Amino acid sequence: MQPVVERFLRYIKIDTESARKSDTYPSTLKQLDLAKLLTEELKALGLADATTDKNGYVTATLPANIEYEHIPVVGLLAHMDTSPDLSGKDVNPQFVENYDGGTVILNAEKGITMSPEEFPDLKKYIGKTLITTDGTTLLGADDKAGIAEIMTAIAYLLDHPEIKHGTIKIGFTPDEEVGSGVDFFDVEKFGADFAYTVDGGEVGEVQFENFNAAGAELIIHGRNVHPGKAKLKMRNALLIGMELNDLLPVFERPEFTEKYEGFFHIYQFGGTVEEASMAYIIRDHDREKFEAKKALLESAVRFMNEKYGDEVIELTLEEQYYNMREQVEPHPQIMQTAIEAIKAVGLTPKIDPVRGGTDGSRLSYMGLPTPNIFTGGHYGHGKYEFIPTFAMEKAVEVLVKLAELIAQN
Repeated sequence: MQPVVERFLRYIKIDTESARKSDTYPSTLKQLDLAKLLTEELKALGLADATTDKNGYVTATLPANIEYEHIPVVGLLAHMDTSPDLSGKDVNPQFVENYDGGTVILNAEKGITMSPEEFPDLKKYIGKTLITTDGTTLLGADDKAGIAEIMTAIAYLLDHPEIKHGTIKIGFTPDEEVGSGVDFFDVEKFGADFAYTVDGGEVGEVQFENFNAAGAELIIHGRNVHPGKAKLKMRNALLIGMELNDLLPVFERPEFTEKYEGFFHIYQFGGTVEEASMAYIIRDHDREKFEAKKALLESAVRFMNEKYGDEVIELTLEEQYYNMREQVEPHPQIMQTAIEAIKAVGLTPKIDPVRGGTDGSRLSYMGLPTPNIFTGGHYGHGKYEFIPTFAMEKAVEVLVKLAELIAQN
């Protein structure tokens, strides 16, 4: 078994699911279990400054083994948490060796399968070895594959001093999946000139664009009256929420969008006749379209409040992150070097927009331009998540080559 796969299997056994509503940082203290392990492993590799700080950030430095001046300091980052959309506890990975292109049985007892008709990315990996879930949890490739790839690349560079490289800063962050991964990250102390997140994406992908993002929470105030005497008196908060949702464009939902198309995504809705709550995320790569989507939701809320005669709906709308393109594009060499590294290991670069966000999107606006390099994972945040082992191996090769190229440029 390849070292990167061994590391990955070790890391996914640790439950690091983050939480959207929390009074602590990290949002779940169990993320510190992985932080502690990674700090110990980094120290065992010989990175003496490896540490976990009070906020759960794991950082370490691989010193340069070349004395040329003006070699930029590069950061490599990945996040430790897994999505709260599905449990990350008791992950039981399965290996599908020499995948034949057919339906993958994830859990025979529960009848959970994954067919290439529904999940077409499977067809790209005929003949490869896949790591899948057992249908009861997510896998954790998002982003423990990124952590395993960075750790393996660092170990390889230490074992091969003939590969010359500059100073490399390593950072593993909590809470990326809930949008607060770099809330307390000290860019100046980290000390990198630029960085790359290693977070998601199929083999060969490199990304410098992501969504502009906002979150919306709505409280709907109803009026409950005995249904037998409710005529012209009852105000059903659940029905009002459904009516509001119908004011938003149907085909601007995640299930109908791709590439550069943005969306409104309702991910939580519940309550009673008396009071209900809804939660949305709003996404678009284009800043003007993003602002228009926020304005549309606000106008829908105003309309509902005017219709029902008082403040029936309370809206809280918060900015989350912005498209990193505005911050990365002025530094074209960062992307050029990543593309060159991908080509150097025999892959075809795929420059696709991130249909989501990474820590890099916020770091880029904090003064650290940080595009994203693939891990090889697919269908994250759910039970259909999988990753080909060869993609992880290629990611390690890319990171090693990246370090070498940065020292040469």
